[in-house]
Amino acid sequence: MSKPGTFSKGQSGNPRGRPKGARHKTTVAMEALLEGEGQEITRKAIELAKNGDTVALRLCLERLIPVRKDRPIRFALPPIENPADLTKATSALLAAVAAGDLTPSEAAELGKLVDAHVKAVEAADFAERLAALEAKTGGA
Repeated sequence: MSKPGTFSKGQSGNPRGRPKGARHKTTVAMEALLEGEGQEITRKAIELAKNGDTVALRLCLERLIPVRKDRPIRFALPPIENPADLTKATSALLAAVAAGDLTPSEAAELGKLVDAHVKAVEAADFAERLAALEAKTGGA
């Protein structure tokens, strides 16, 4: 039995969660503090950046050109036409990581794409074999 004013274990005090559009108190307070000061603060950050403040410079650059999450990769992946070709593709990925042409995280992401492609090839192959079997047996 729970104490008055406490919630049972595993039960939220707000089962529907925060209402849509509700804002965190800290965010609202910070916006109130900065009300009307945004332009002046932005100008000061730019001024500091122009005077060599590296933190301000980074801040300004990140607003102009956001940090890129990933990049295009030029990598010759062997063709994958059947599940047996998977080993060629993964070998090529491993070799590229070992040579420093790809980072391990880039190779991991490409590996996910290879895996998805192999599953698609397998599904198409299965559908073809099933259709051929149904045609051979009369569809029943």
